[in-house]
Amino acid sequence: MKTSFEFFPPRTEKGKQTLAQVRRKLSTINPEYFSVTFGAGGTTQEATLETVLDIQVNDGIPAAPHLSCIDSEKSKIIEMLDQYKTAGINRIVALRGDIPSGVRDIGDFHYANELVEFIKSEYNDHFHIEVAAYPEVHPQAKNIQTDLEHFANKIKAGADAAITQYFYNADAYFRFKDEVEKLGVDVPITPGIMPITNYTQLVRFSNMCGAEIPKWILERLKLYEDDLESLALFGTDVVSNLCQNLKDQGVDSFHFYSMNRVEPSLSIAKNLA
Repeated sequence: MKTSFEFFPPRTEKGKQTLAQVRRKLSTINPEYFSVTFGAGGTTQEATLETVLDIQVNDGIPAAPHLSCIDSEKSKIIEMLDQYKTAGINRIVALRGDIPSGVRDIGDFHYANELVEFIKSEYNDHFHIEVAAYPEVHPQAKNIQTDLEHFANKIKAGADAAITQYFYNADAYFRFKDEVEKLGVDVPITPGIMPITNYTQLVRFSNMCGAEIPKWILERLKLYEDDLESLALFGTDVVSNLCQNLKDQGVDSFHFYSMNRVEPSLSIAKNLA
């Protein structure tokens, strides 16, 4: 079974030290790679580069930086990719990214398929390119069919694999896979797994990205909102059962949105081994 873990680049020295400890502990199960998110408009771009290079040098685990279309210029993309290539990095997560409020001109690339096509044209097959998938529909999609077609376009542009937005309904994942296969998509689609540790944060994230929280889960999270221990136990149980369900139906790769924490991602991953 393959696992990978996603981090956001820390902005403080304390955050850097904490993340280094998290990475060391997660490295004990030999994940396939660590990915690092990428902020729009320069907010975390330099920190992404710093974190990725630190992982590559110190962790013994391959690093996979995110690249976003937002506020991107071809020259900047080339500059970053050249640095990554020189550092021995050969995996990229290519995304459109969220458009900041008030921004009209987002740069040289408007959609992720354009970014994928550009990377392939400049670097051939040096970079293994992951893209995003939305089993429950991208929140800005006109409808489900256009969303499926947009995903297929990213694969046809040269993407090698995909990571899904998180979900808590396994049927949504398998239905998505069936539907994109009908569009000629035949690449690995790894489920994105979001551990449950905080009621307010999860609801906010889910509203932003269009991930559905089943009512039975939401009602229990409300019940445990002020009881963090019970919420953590319930959340770990729910997500572990989801992952086991996926594994029982043939899924052999999981991508954890760790939120720069060891737990509960590590325990869930170990339970699947």
